[in-house]
Amino acid sequence: MSATGSRTPSWADRRASAGHRPAAGAAGRALLVAFGVAAAVDLGALLAGWHLGHVIAKPLLMPLLVAHVITRRAPRLLIAALLFGWGGDLALLFDAEPAFLVGMGSFAAGHVCYLVLFGRGRTGPVLGGAYALALVGTVALLWGDLPAGLRVPVAGYSLLLTAMAYRSSALGRTAGIGGALFLLSDTLIATGVAEWPQPPRPDFWIMATYLAAQYLLAAGAIAPAQAYRREVIQD
Repeated sequence: MSATGSRTPSWADRRASAGHRPAAGAAGRALLVAFGVAAAVDLGALLAGWHLGHVIAKPLLMPLLVAHVITRRAPRLLIAALLFGWGGDLALLFDAEPAFLVGMGSFAAGHVCYLVLFGRGRTGPVLGGAYALALVGTVALLWGDLPAGLRVPVAGYSLLLTAMAYRSSALGRTAGIGGALFLLSDTLIATGVAEWPQPPRPDFWIMATYLAAQYLLAAGAIAPAQAYRREVIQD
């Protein structure tokens, strides 16, 4: 194996050997369009107050994005993270505290997958300090307004979420923006649970930032794999 190949992660190297598949590329684009259409339907339903439309469209979102990234030969950890996100999406369709806790647990498992996927790439200490301040400030402000049974779970989840958002920048700007948007989306959920004042149509903004976050995290995770694949093929 060449010097270039020896630096290639095993998951990228395995996918490099498969070569380019035009049919898979066309399927991937079609699935991404389908994801965009489902996202537009879901967000439109939230704006219109059409609950049934949201209930129909939301469960389709992550499976379509997963199918898309599979055609791009995505790392398994990315697929797992998105599937755990899907589990959280389904749980949060039910308006009950147990469902909220199940959803939070599923999203937390997804964040663990993302953290492992991000590896040990460099991240800026200034950015880390900013995220740490945001974590401490947000939890301190929310603590007294959260239901007593949710305080510790929300604080623990917030720590994991903030770590994921910070470490996402290890994969570059695209993933870093995705991590920040995920943090923003879940912060909007937490402030709603704490019964803080919300922007008009808060569910719309929660889903819009969440969908952008998952897509950008996926795109940021796939890009290094494709770069490695090109290096191996050319080498």
